[in-house]
Amino acid sequence: MTHDPRRPRPFAWLALCLGIACLSACDVAPAPEDVRAELLRKLPATLHERDGWARDIQAAFAAQNLQPSSANLCAVLAVVEQESGYRADPPVPGLARIARAEIDRRAERLRIPTFMVEAGLRFRSADGRTYAQRIQALRTEQELSALFEEMTRRVPMGRRLFARFNPVRTGGPMQVRIDFAQRHLRDYPYPLDGSVRGEVFSRRGGLYFGIKHLLGYPADYQAPLYRFADFNAGWYASRNAAFQQAAAIASGTRLARDGDLLTPGAPIDRPGATEAALRAIAPQLGMDAAGIRAALASGDAAGFADTALYRRVFALADGKGAGRPVARARVPDIALASPKISRKLTTAWFASRVEARWKHCMAR
Repeated sequence: MTHDPRRPRPFAWLALCLGIACLSACDVAPAPEDVRAELLRKLPATLHERDGWARDIQAAFAAQNLQPSSANLCAVLAVVEQESGYRADPPVPGLARIARAEIDRRAERLRIPTFMVEAGLRFRSADGRTYAQRIQALRTEQELSALFEEMTRRVPMGRRLFARFNPVRTGGPMQVRIDFAQRHLRDYPYPLDGSVRGEVFSRRGGLYFGIKHLLGYPADYQAPLYRFADFNAGWYASRNAAFQQAAAIASGTRLARDGDLLTPGAPIDRPGATEAALRAIAPQLGMDAAGIRAALASGDAAGFADTALYRRVFALADGKGAGRPVARARVPDIALASPKISRKLTTAWFASRVEARWKHCMAR
C-alpha cells in the first residue's frame, strides 16, 4: 500500500496532537514549581519566609483553578503590598483607641447602659489583667478579634455585651472581609482547626480568601485598575458604576456612580435614585418597573451584563454620546470610611495605588 505524501503519517499526527496538548497544558497549567519560581523573582528580596509566601499563593491559585499568569500574580502581590506590607497580621496605629470607641458607639446604638460595659471591661482575664488593660495593650487586629471572642465567652453576660461588638471586619495580608470568607468556605482546601476568623488572619487563609475576592469572578475589564477598584468596593462595582453613568446619560438625570444599583430594602414604591431614573425612561427601554428591578437585583453577578436592561441603557447612552461608546467600566466614586482611616481616602485612591504597585511588579 503506497502512502499519499499529502497526508501526514499516523506518527506525525500523533506527534502533532501531543505537541498541541503540551502547549495548551503549559499555557493553562504551568508546573507548581515554575509558578513558585516566578513568585520568588517578584517577591521583595528582604521578605521573611519568601518560600512560604510563594507556596501559599501558588496553592491558592491551584485550589481555585485560577490562571497564574504574571499579570494575575502581580495583581495579588500589589494588593498584599498595599494592604499589609507582606504581614499576615499587620499592626494598626491607635488600635486601643479605635477598639474602645467602637465599643462605646455600639453600646449606645444597642442602648446598653455604660455601667454594664464598664463592669464587663473590669472583669479579670486569664492572665490576671482586666480586659480594659488588655485593650490598651492591643497592637494587631487578630489580637483584638481574639480578645472580643474571649470576652464573649468569659465575661458575665458577655454574649449580650460583646458578641456583636467585635469591630474587626477584615483581616489578613490582603485585608479580606470575614463575612466574605464565611460565604466562600465550602471549597477551602485546608483543615479548619479553629474559626474562620483565625484562618483569615493566617497567611495561607488570608491569601486564599483574598485571592478569591480579587480574581475569583469573571470580568472582562480592559485594565486591572477596575478589578483593583472592585477589590475595594465589591464585585462588579466598576461595571455597575459605568452602568450608572450610562443611565445618567440616557435619562438626563444626575446620579451617583458608586456601583450600588439598588437601595437595600427599598420598597417597590420608593425606589433608589438609579432605579427611579430608569423607571422614568421605562417606555424607551420597553420595560416595566418590575422588570427593571429584577434586572438591577442581579447587579452583583456576571449575568447583569446579559440583561435586556443593561443592553438597552447602553444603547440609549451610546446614541447620545459624542460619537463614541460610553465606557463599560469606571472606578466608583466612593469615599472610604473606617475606624482605621484617619484621612480622606477614596476607592479611586486605593485602585490607583495598587495599579502603580502592579506596574512595578510587572516590570521586575
